[in-house]
Amino acid sequence: MNLLHISALVAAVAFLILVIYISYTLISVRKTFHHVANTVEGIEKQMQGITHETTELLKKTNHLAEDISEKTDKVNILFDGVKGIGYTVQDFNQSLQKLSDELKLQANEHAEKTTQTIKWGEAAIHLWKKYKEN
Repeated sequence: MNLLHISALVAAVAFLILVIYISYTLISVRKTFHHVANTVEGIEKQMQGITHETTELLKKTNHLAEDISEKTDKVNILFDGVKGIGYTVQDFNQSLQKLSDELKLQANEHAEKTTQTIKWGEAAIHLWKKYKEN
């Protein structure tokens, strides 16, 4: 065997070893891609579930927002009614205050007459008691 045959044999063995290592690498890459594909498939299924749950949550949130809006409108109507009652009570209080002021004014204007009438009444009662005692 000459040197050329030996070098061709060494090159063939080296090429065989290279092919074996590349085969192992490709097999590992294939397994990795297979695992990645399975993982992506699992993520897709989870995302479908999450999407469905998110859609349902969004529907419930929208329904809840509508419900809160309706109830807020009802409460606003109630507050408007209470505000109206407050205005009515305030007007009633003002009317009572005016009436009270008028009564005070009239009482002050007629105080002297009232005092005189009370004195005459007391004198009449006193005379009546004296008359009964005699």
